Amino acid sequence: MLREVWPYVDAHRRAGRPVVLARLVDRDGPASRPLGATMAVAGDGTWRGSLSGGCVEGIILDAARDVLAGAAPHVTTVAPGEHLLPWEDAPACAGELRVQIAAAPPEPVHSAITTALAEDRPLAVRVGLQPPYTWSVAASMDQLPHSGPAFVEELTKRPRLLLVGATDLAAILATLAGPLHRRTVVLDPRPGHIASGAFPDTVTTIRAWPDDWITRHPLHADDAVVTLSHDPRIDDRAIRAALAGPAGYVAALGSRATHAQRLRRLAGIPGLDRLNGPAGLDLGGTSLAESALSILAELVAVNNGRSGRRLRDGHLPIRATTATAHAQSA
Repeated sequence: MLREVWPYVDAHRRAGRPVVLARLVDRDGPASRPLGATMAVAGDGTWRGSLSGGCVEGIILDAARDVLAGAAPHVTTVAPGEHLLPWEDAPACAGELRVQIAAAPPEPVHSAITTALAEDRPLAVRVGLQPPYTWSVAASMDQLPHSGPAFVEELTKRPRLLLVGATDLAAILATLAGPLHRRTVVLDPRPGHIASGAFPDTVTTIRAWPDDWITRHPLHADDAVVTLSHDPRIDDRAIRAALAGPAGYVAALGSRATHAQRLRRLAGIPGLDRLNGPAGLDLGGTSLAESALSILAELVAVNNGRSGRRLRDGHLPIRATTATAHAQSA
């Protein structure tokens, strides 16, 4: 998706290097990446992103470098097994992939995408699927032009991950959560904790009581709250405020004994059955990084309506689907 590769695209644009985007705009059969998956290939030979998880990237990389060298942009169809010799086994990937290979959007579209991502504003992005592959943007899909076939991606506002307690575990959680494309906010009323300097620059750290902040910034259904301070005066206030709203994931760190005490203190508050505690999946980890991974794994599972059990023991499709990108007919 554009969000995944845009920091790379923007850095090369600012450095004056051309960039070609290869985007998955349609497919016939299953695939490991969703529609809108994007590879960005720069004029210095480097690249980021993927279209199939590895099956066709070599083919697409060569085609993108040809466009960088002057070949015409185009839409092509590739199949993971089309270059195999007769005696070679077919790859795990299947189906045909329809890929657009064309230059990254020019101004003012480039700046509009950069600004929308930086300011976390929704934006609809359209690129034509016929020459000259014109780009356009609008605040919503219904404001986009509808002339000719096109591919449209909606850049949505990121859901929030609210970490209550500016602890060392919170710092690792905030770092690992970066690729999940959530807006991470760390709340702690204690000045010595919030000023630790342990958090990435992309994370917002605020000295505030969590319930006061949540009252001023109401949570949404796709937001998540994790309490980490180990101080009931802080954590309990955050849990009460979070459960009073529609947040999709509310979790509390602590042992089973600690959580039992917490449930006794909070008995009777509405929504207590939605509280995930002890936070995380049963990975058996002991390090801070393993604990952070366990919590984020549970968050992803809950967000996708999954149990978090081992894939080999399940029967559902491995990947939950989202509809943020699609082809648009004439």
